[in-house]
This record gives sequence, C-alpha cells and structure tokens, in this order.
Amino acid sequence: MGAWEVFWVFFYGMATYGNAGFLREQICKHMCPYARFQSAMFDRDTLVVAYDQARGEPRGARSRKADPSKLNLGTCVNCNLCFQVCPTGIDIRNGLQYECIGCGACADVCDTVMDKMGYARGLIKYATENAMLGGWSKQQTWRRVLRPRVLIYTTILLIMVVCMMVSLQQRKPFKVDVVRDRGVMARVVDGGKIENVYRLQIMNATESLQRYSVTVSGLPGLEVTSDKQIEVAATESRWMVVRALLPADPTEPGSHVIKFRIDSLDIDEHDSEKSTFIVPEN
Repeated sequence: MGAWEVFWVFFYGMATYGNAGFLREQICKHMCPYARFQSAMFDRDTLVVAYDQARGEPRGARSRKADPSKLNLGTCVNCNLCFQVCPTGIDIRNGLQYECIGCGACADVCDTVMDKMGYARGLIKYATENAMLGGWSKQQTWRRVLRPRVLIYTTILLIMVVCMMVSLQQRKPFKVDVVRDRGVMARVVDGGKIENVYRLQIMNATESLQRYSVTVSGLPGLEVTSDKQIEVAATESRWMVVRALLPADPTEPGSHVIKFRIDSLDIDEHDSEKSTFIVPEN
C-alpha cells in the first residue's frame, strides 16, 4: 500500500476505536441522528421497547419461592440488569427516552430473569403506548401497527431504494469533463491552420484499468493532433491535454460548437462532451 492508503487505514481504524470503544453511548446520545428521526415520526401507535408498569410495579427483590401477590410486589425483581445491558445507559422502566436505539437488549435479559423466577415473559417487550395502556394482545397490536401511515412510509422507503438501485445500475463506467486552456484561446500555426487547446479530465469509475481514445467533430477537417489515447487506473482520474487542429479553410470567425467523443477501448462504452472552437479574425 502507498502512503495515502496506510494513512486512511489508520485514520478509520482510530476513528472506529474512538467511536465504538471510547465514546460508545455518547455517540448514540449526541451524534447519531436516529433519536431526532424518532421524535419526528413517533406517535402512540409506534412499535417501541416498552416496560409494562401495570405488571411490574411495585418493584422489589424476593426469593424464587415467594408469592409476589402476598408481598404486594409486581413481577419486576429490581435486578437492574435491563439498565446494565443498555448500550446507551438508560433505564427503560422510566419510560421511553430519546436515547433508546430500540436494540431490545433489555427485553432479552429481562426474559431470562423471568424464566429463572418462573414468571411469564414480556415484562419488557416490543409494544406500543396504546397497546400497553389498553392491554392489547399481540394480534391487536400488529393490526394497529400496520396502519396507513406506516404503509405510506414503507412505500416511500421502497421507492427510494428502487431509485437508488436503478441509479447504480445505470451509472456510467466513466465520466469526462472538458476545460478550455485559459492560457491560449486560439492560435494560428504552420500552414495557416488554427489550433485550440483543451484539458480533458477522464474519471474511471470501474474497478480495473481502462484505456480511452479521443476524437473530435463539429467542423470540417477538425482533428486531434496530440496523443489520442490515455490509460486511467481503477477508480482514479487523469487529465490529458488535447490539441484540436482546423485546416486553413475559409471558416467564419467566432465561436463554434464542437463535440469530443471518448471511447473506452476495453468495454463497449463511450461518452461525449460539447465545447467551443474559436476561430480568430484575420
């Protein structure tokens, strides 16, 4: 690898360690935009990680053999494991908070505790606010979750994904930019011929080295007199100087539209870019 490749490997390695190993939940709380999207799109029927307060309260420790009803306790044993496993450090028993990323780690660990205690699972589970308040079944909850708003969001998301896939499928394997040489607009060379100089930037978007050839059209007898071929490495771009020469035929002075055609010699693709050819006054 070259110097730049080594630099970027270490840069992204250190950035990954800093984000995932050092900052950790601070990234979720203060940098990740997920929480902001949540606040804009949530309502009382949005599926979230929820704690069943009616079933879990009041909390309290007890032995496995103890009867919670006789101790006037809910099913939450106050082990705090849900708080300990949360990657953002929140206590889901205090209600939904913007830091929650919906990972469900608290629900999983709570189910293991419920199994050990011999209680029913689902003290912490995926549900909606209305479902928790109304005591809905799983079937009732899912019927309400699949409402028009959700279906519209899903349709919009699918359209965006399809558009992205189509754009990737139709992406050109290379692009070309044509820039006139600002130093010399036009000049007369040997034999009274007129020369214009251009700079072409060819960007190779493929994963392999490509060869390209350059031709020009738009005026009778116009041709490229400099190197007509160039090689561009994979995923890189190169500039090439192109000299276009027009014979000393009587051509009206001024600016004329011409077209550069760039053909790939390795794949069946081409690109065209327009520019102007300047004929000076005598």
